[in-house]
Amino acid sequence: MTEKIDYEKLGLKCGLEIHQMLDTKHKLFCACPTELRKDKPHFNFKRRLRPTRSELGEMDPAALFEFKKGRVFLYEAYQDSVCLVEMDEEPPHDLNREALEIALEIALLLNAKPVDEVHVMRKIVIDGSNTTGFQRTALIAIDGYIDVNGKRVPIQTICLEEDAARKIGEEREKGVVVYRLDRLGIPLIEIATGPVMHTPEEAQEVARRIGRLLRVTGKVKRGLGTIRQDLNVSIAGGARVEIKGVQRLEHIAKIIELEVKRQLNLLRIRDELKRRGVKSEDLDVEPVDVTHVFEKTKSRIVRKALSKGGVALAIKLKGFAGLIGREIQPGRRLGTEFADHARFWGGVGGIFHSDELPSYGISAEEVKRIKEVLKCEPSDAFVLILGPEKNCRDALKAVIRRAKEALIGVPEETRGANPDCTTRYLRPMPGKARMYPETDIRPARVSEDMLARIRESLPEFPEVKLKRFVEEFGLSKDLAEKILDSHYLPLFEEVVSRGVSPTLAATTLTNTLVELRREGIDIEALSEEHLRDVLLKVTSGEISKEAISQVLTYLSRNPDRNVEDAVKALGLTVMSPEEVREYVRKVISEHRRRVEKLGGRAMGFLMGMVMKELRGRADGKLVSEIVREELRRALSTSSSS
Repeated sequence: MTEKIDYEKLGLKCGLEIHQMLDTKHKLFCACPTELRKDKPHFNFKRRLRPTRSELGEMDPAALFEFKKGRVFLYEAYQDSVCLVEMDEEPPHDLNREALEIALEIALLLNAKPVDEVHVMRKIVIDGSNTTGFQRTALIAIDGYIDVNGKRVPIQTICLEEDAARKIGEEREKGVVVYRLDRLGIPLIEIATGPVMHTPEEAQEVARRIGRLLRVTGKVKRGLGTIRQDLNVSIAGGARVEIKGVQRLEHIAKIIELEVKRQLNLLRIRDELKRRGVKSEDLDVEPVDVTHVFEKTKSRIVRKALSKGGVALAIKLKGFAGLIGREIQPGRRLGTEFADHARFWGGVGGIFHSDELPSYGISAEEVKRIKEVLKCEPSDAFVLILGPEKNCRDALKAVIRRAKEALIGVPEETRGANPDCTTRYLRPMPGKARMYPETDIRPARVSEDMLARIRESLPEFPEVKLKRFVEEFGLSKDLAEKILDSHYLPLFEEVVSRGVSPTLAATTLTNTLVELRREGIDIEALSEEHLRDVLLKVTSGEISKEAISQVLTYLSRNPDRNVEDAVKALGLTVMSPEEVREYVRKVISEHRRRVEKLGGRAMGFLMGMVMKELRGRADGKLVSEIVREELRRALSTSSSS
């Protein structure tokens, strides 16, 4: 039975940080283009990154965490779209003026107060996503607000920052992470709300409203990954947790719901540990070598790890029996949390724990012997890790730290969103020591003249567009809202201005693309030029609207081709009315007996036969009219004879 959650009673607080790529010609601190590449990189280079202390001598815990992984970063680059700035071989140029003006426009739409002078700061980030070891960011405006369903939601800060490099892959055994520098430096706006949302649905609606305001500018990039939402979630008695990288709007409510359940379950585990009398000092244990237990093991996993020179280390967790295997989110248990920490701090593949054993070929006798070595009581649990000794020890230290946090309840941390809306541990929560001034970039003045010019050309607000789409374009409210929420909103308005039917354009850019995605078609491979050309050619009669799905499917699989190539390859050349009529007469002639037998009911039969051949080559409405006319003529001729 699904647990019903009273979010008000739980004291749920949620805030949003929305990051949106801006559609500028150049990157934020150089003249490189803002395009994501799919072709093979021209060259690469390696770097190691180290944390630095703040001006007060403090070390950021998140930076220290990344440094302790001891990884090497391999950067892939392009000669024509990556320069010395991205490689950290040249100082950054002045702040991109186009990006600044777009950010100010968005700030005004959010009722925020722009700063008088923009100063760029450095934010320490040494996970490899920035070659410099920090991300450049600048405060643009403060104290804004939006109204959502009668509630005023504060916009605390609006910042302009450079996007990070794209993570391409990782060779975990070698400690190498691969990044591509095409995305590094693309202007990104960060919008932070106050923590005033008290239900998952409310947070999702606030994100929807901000997303609409961003899209109506027509100056933001489209596509999956161009907008990312970070969620700050807490409940009474729990802790603030930051969830990074939520890409789909429709996932926000579910992610918050599952995070609330995770915190509730962690609090229940805390209460059970207290009831069992477990104290922090009970967990001050050292790893014990239990390799000898597996001398004659039949477990292939264990044999493989030990054959590579690895060891088997284990720790006892007093009072944790039955709790490590307790589910805290769908498909995730407290043991999964332990494993996340073990992987990130120790570089191991995972853990085994007593709540799930015997399993994986590890026998009941081997489990019994481990408990004897560790002197486990019935209420105790153990965690077992296999691999190189140093990795195992580091991983078990991380498990002990996480087990101690279970006594407190919910640890403050940064988590990542999984595809199923659960979350995973990423790193400790960053501290205040991660920010310091950027000395290589001159401040940028924000004049009243600049703000006045931007105010004069502010776009329509979403609610005004929605009303116009319904009243002037004749769209249903549902379809109008879908296109308003679509990344293709600017394209929709462009093609409609060029004569494309609003309903055709909106339906294609929303419903049709969603259907194709559900069928497994990679719609992200479709360019705006593909979509624009298809809609214009349907409007001019060069292809039929029934062919849209076929053409788009072809283009998604052949993104370097154009619509003419698709039509030719698929044999979708549009037939003239005369050719359609000739084909309909042929079908009626070939099935004359059945047509005469069915009489007026033959319409459905004939449409099926004709459209089987002509789908995508003729407009369905035209085919229907011609079939009706020719059926009437055929039946009339038959009765008179």
